[in-house]
Amino acid sequence: MKTILFVCVRNSGRSQMAEAFFNRLADGNARAISAGTQPSEAVNPVVARAMLEAGVDISRNRPKALTSEMLDKADRVITMGCLDSASCPARLVAAEDWGLPDPEGKTLAEVIEIRDEIERRVAELLAGL
Repeated sequence: MKTILFVCVRNSGRSQMAEAFFNRLADGNARAISAGTQPSEAVNPVVARAMLEAGVDISRNRPKALTSEMLDKADRVITMGCLDSASCPARLVAAEDWGLPDPEGKTLAEVIEIRDEIERRVAELLAGL
């Protein structure tokens, strides 16, 4: 089974959304995990609300630290758009970067736009596996 690793700095928004959409849409045929290089204490509450509005509850998820074991087990690593950050995971491994804006400090409407783009890209990724 293919494993996709979604990584961002805090693992509190974009990568959490991507993991949740991927696992829902893959329906057990592939799996995703997510992690961060400097994980937050909790998932961004605006992100959790946006996901709940899409029918996916990530409010109980906890950000996780990126480990070498995660990287070793991943068939593909996708970063979420942090190439301007010194702690960007793309600097650590060969990864595809989706170049998405950080939902931190954004309104619910702005986060919903990011969420919808993530869902679109995840569906496209699954179609290509």
